[in-house]
Amino acid sequence: SIYVPSTIDIDCQIDNVKYVEKTGGFLSECFGGATSTKCVGMWMSDSKGLVKEKTTLVFAYCSTEQLEENIDNVIEYCVELKNELKQDAIALEVNNEMYFI
Repeated sequence: SIYVPSTIDIDCQIDNVKYVEKTGGFLSECFGGATSTKCVGMWMSDSKGLVKEKTTLVFAYCSTEQLEENIDNVIEYCVELKNELKQDAIALEVNNEMYFI
């Protein structure tokens, strides 16, 4: 699961549809399909304090083999998304464990 922010530069609202579609396409290439759902996220930014935003969770199910084969690409994708959206971090959930990339 990749949590796609609806902000740029940590707390400036944007329309995240193109990033959600890009993330869904990427996960579909890696794992054969993806699903997205909207949610509200809150987190503490070192530079901006409490940030509350509409977030879109984009997730895919996969086998252990698919995960092992693609995890490096998923992490690299999260780094690129983080940089493009000027975020402190992008949340990545793998097997019910949260990582901040």
